Amino acid sequence: MLSKESKLRVLENFYSVDYALFGKPVKEMSTCCPVLRQEYLASKGALLSVVIEMMKHAQHEPKNIAEYVDSQTLLIKARKSARLVREYVEKLVSTPKSRRDIKVSVIESLKEDTNTDLVQLTEDKIKEKAFSLCLDTLLVSRVLKESKMLENFNDVSGRILEDSYKILRDSLVSIALEIVKSTTN
Repeated sequence: MLSKESKLRVLENFYSVDYALFGKPVKEMSTCCPVLRQEYLASKGALLSVVIEMMKHAQHEPKNIAEYVDSQTLLIKARKSARLVREYVEKLVSTPKSRRDIKVSVIESLKEDTNTDLVQLTEDKIKEKAFSLCLDTLLVSRVLKESKMLENFNDVSGRILEDSYKILRDSLVSIALEIVKSTTN
């Protein structure tokens, strides 16, 4: 069973994900087709379900919240979290390791399709890396920081949760990139 604070963290993350990826709620994104938005929300819900299981598995214990938290306060916290994550990830993407990872990803994609626009492919891979890092930082790093049984992730259930998280994160990133592309075209 999750504590009140853990549940509030999940709600905050629900809103923070949109702000971290798009800078605004997904409902304000003018995408070409509403199905993308529905897929995005379904993937985000599935990802957060796995995060909830990760919280339970690692015995998540954030600091106690003494005050009443209303929806407005929750949105303010979500925007602040997202802004901090975006600033952090912006620095992280430009590190030598991230640049190498992006380069390897571009090379792998070029092996599959040599007729790809290199500049567009590179931009897409940078966004993909940034979105993945945003989600990891926002969702996983806080869980790890606020949990007391991290060694639980070394067991079979922990590894399954981690693999599930990665699959759902990649799916969410893919859909988010499609939404971004559909709004810029």
